[in-house]
Amino acid sequence: MNYRHAFHAGNFADCMKHALFIQLLRALQRKPKPLLVLDTHAGIGRYDLSTGPAEKTGEWRAGIGKILAAQNPALADYTALIAQLGLYPGSPAIAAALLRPADRLIACELHPEDAATLRRTFHATPGVAVHERDGYEALRAFLPPPEKRALILIDPPFERPDEFSTLANHLIAAHAKFKTGVYAVWYPIKHRAPVRAFFATLQHAGLRDIIAAELLLRPAQDPARLNGCGLLVINPPYGFAQTAPPVLDALKTILGESGCASGIESVCDE
Repeated sequence: MNYRHAFHAGNFADCMKHALFIQLLRALQRKPKPLLVLDTHAGIGRYDLSTGPAEKTGEWRAGIGKILAAQNPALADYTALIAQLGLYPGSPAIAAALLRPADRLIACELHPEDAATLRRTFHATPGVAVHERDGYEALRAFLPPPEKRALILIDPPFERPDEFSTLANHLIAAHAKFKTGVYAVWYPIKHRAPVRAFFATLQHAGLRDIIAAELLLRPAQDPARLNGCGLLVINPPYGFAQTAPPVLDALKTILGESGCASGIESVCDE
């Protein structure tokens, strides 16, 4: 309840998550069948980076600020959408902008003030429903969807020391209910041990067809520092494994420091 994403909007981790989220959504929309997008930790939807919390931390300058200045062609889809939407778009704004007429977005936010802002932002947007509720509980409430197709974005704040294990447990339970959903799970990389344990938990639970896309600004050796981040994808749609690496490489080139790295690895094959 204490986490407010506005302080971190547009930072390198946000950019990585959003650029890949667009690729996932585009890949799923190659098929004409309706799609549900479930955003479990939605924030407020749009962020003014020139004032308030975002300006206070200034994290966006080392993220979207550098990306917009670089104008890398591999990120053109992402930067064009930002220009179209105006204020820096969070994941619910990106999803809402890309929905087709038969698609739906369910955006969940637990913080009361942020949920109220989110509701005002999308109150007249067709196909968008906003819920003030716990994101993990939303997995139980909304899955499986009537459409039988869904992109589920799970982006917890990772404020609690047991977040990885909590995330794994809820993810395993959600997958048991809805095995064919595409789950996109953001995670921080400070050092490797928690990430390896997270992957192992999913493997031991029998989950299959999992890949991890990662961006490291620097080697993951300092557990007190956010050195990179990843997006774990269960049931990645066709083509995503081919379109994601150029996006990651562009982000690495623009944002990376000495020892930076990016790539996609298989966590568990089918």
